[in-house]
Amino acid sequence: MLNPASLFTGAKLRLAAPMPEDGPIIARWSQDSHYLRLLDDDPARLLTQDEAGRGSEFRLRTLAENRLIGFVAIFGQNRHQSAMIAIGIGDPEYRGQGYGSDALRLILAYGFRELNLHRIGLNVFAYNTTAIRAYERVGFVLEGRRRQSILRDGQRFDELQYGILYPEWAARYAPQG
Repeated sequence: MLNPASLFTGAKLRLAAPMPEDGPIIARWSQDSHYLRLLDDDPARLLTQDEAGRGSEFRLRTLAENRLIGFVAIFGQNRHQSAMIAIGIGDPEYRGQGYGSDALRLILAYGFRELNLHRIGLNVFAYNTTAIRAYERVGFVLEGRRRQSILRDGQRFDELQYGILYPEWAARYAPQG
């Protein structure tokens, strides 16, 4: 169950505003080609500190150390109450430890409770099995597949489309009573 009083704070991390000092950390993440290839289908490229410091998404900071470990963004909200999200845990020390799932629960609550969305979607590459497990764990449903749309190192991969509707989210997370 989600604590209605903690819109920006989860069990392990909090959503935070971008800070000027984030640039060097995010620029360092851009040197991890594995991370970049999980995140986006654009060609991997290194970012300068200035480029890395831009962006309108939330930063992910741990509760224990206030350490910047990633980002989550919600974008494309429209009159149909639909949006997309993107998430990345840039700090490899924090991958596979539940921080991504915590961030997903927070951004879903923000989208449904604050932005009054009805649907939130995301795209993920079929080879990103860790992310797929996290998405399904928080309630995302596979909606479609763009077959062989990603070419990585001479091999083709599908791009998967996932979504979650407000009633599905509310059945899991909204306070009852």
